[in-house]
Amino acid sequence: MRVTTFARWGAFLLLTMLGAVAHAQGLSGDVPTIVIRDGTETAHRIAIVPFAFEGAGVPPETDVSEVVRMDLARSGQFRTLEKDRVVEFPTRGNEIKFPTWKILDQQYITVGRVMDAEGGALRVEFELFEVASGRSMLGLAITGQRSDLRGVAHQVADLVYEKITNVRGAFWTRIAYVTAAGVQPNIQYALMVADSDGYNPQVVVKSREPLLSPSWSPDGRKLAYVSFERGDSAIYIQEIATGSRQVISNRKGINGAPSFSPDGNRLALTLSYLGNPDIFVMDLGSREITRITSQMSIDTEAVWTPDGQNLIFTSDRAGKPQLYQVPATGGDASRVTFAGEYNAKASIAYDGSKIAMAQGAGNVYRIAVLNRSKGSQVTMVSPGSVDESPSFAPNGSMLLYAATDGPRGVLYAVSADGRVRQRLVLADGDVREPSWGPFRQR
Repeated sequence: MRVTTFARWGAFLLLTMLGAVAHAQGLSGDVPTIVIRDGTETAHRIAIVPFAFEGAGVPPETDVSEVVRMDLARSGQFRTLEKDRVVEFPTRGNEIKFPTWKILDQQYITVGRVMDAEGGALRVEFELFEVASGRSMLGLAITGQRSDLRGVAHQVADLVYEKITNVRGAFWTRIAYVTAAGVQPNIQYALMVADSDGYNPQVVVKSREPLLSPSWSPDGRKLAYVSFERGDSAIYIQEIATGSRQVISNRKGINGAPSFSPDGNRLALTLSYLGNPDIFVMDLGSREITRITSQMSIDTEAVWTPDGQNLIFTSDRAGKPQLYQVPATGGDASRVTFAGEYNAKASIAYDGSKIAMAQGAGNVYRIAVLNRSKGSQVTMVSPGSVDESPSFAPNGSMLLYAATDGPRGVLYAVSADGRVRQRLVLADGDVREPSWGPFRQR
């Protein structure tokens, strides 16, 4: 059985955490199937009509409209019309026969086309209509290189999502995760960055020693992570675009679980050089650290509340792992979770109203979401037996988490209510430690 995150800390098994389960199997040929549980009664019904290619050259490999359809479908906020139920193929608003889409029980319809632009680029024009009234809601064009047409499609999905839900879409974002490929003693670890749906994976850093705990800077330009390439754990911060990096902490003992503050000026981290693992905060300008917790227990996995005033962390000070909250300047900690005998690895939604965590009982660990605005109400959003490391999308609508598929680790994206779930198609190897990045600058 895979060892859970907190148990790894407790047993100080960081060096072998990934290696014990690594396999040289690829996921790149998998089909990204979306699983819908029960459906969502309030989901918006929308038809994404296949976009026409009106360019002079070879049609692009990327099917823009299909990327948009899949983005909206896996969000849980939309029920997209299946491709084989699309009976008419308008490409412009004046070609839409709205009675047809009323019969198909659609609330919205998006049409579009792809055409040539200057410099070999492609221009994607799209329109969104309300079917009942025939009202035009959106009409825009986005130009991008042929090689980045998936990125253009994600931006189209974001704009449609925002226009209908009044919430900014998070499809044109990136995720980070760690892979381990090969078998002992020749395992190759890699810190990867990919699109939010797992496509376009890129290597940030490779190592023959474990890599752990990627954490995005608020501007999306840097990743903090843990590496054992020096023999012991050390925390690095690396520029994604340039690859330049620096060691932030390599003190004696554990250097782990980095987390950027919302303003990017501080880093929460776990250090054990004074004894037990405790939470510290580092000022990234001066590199001075402040000790936040001091307990005869394991305190780790601190994440920031959106206002930057508090930290939510995991501690076994009450006997078993639970989540606690403490001021980011230090002070008394208060317990946050009470339901369930094991709660660890918090991820906080953008407005602070929800906390996702790995919740365990016996040998079963699943992803739970605590709705703080509704007291202690908890919703289970994953069905697996060892699910862990949840990470909220920047708009709070979806979560990433790590799960097991036989002997290997895989990643799932799930709607925040748990009703819609999709396994991501990722690069080869055992996949762990997902971290959903911030919004990209428009």
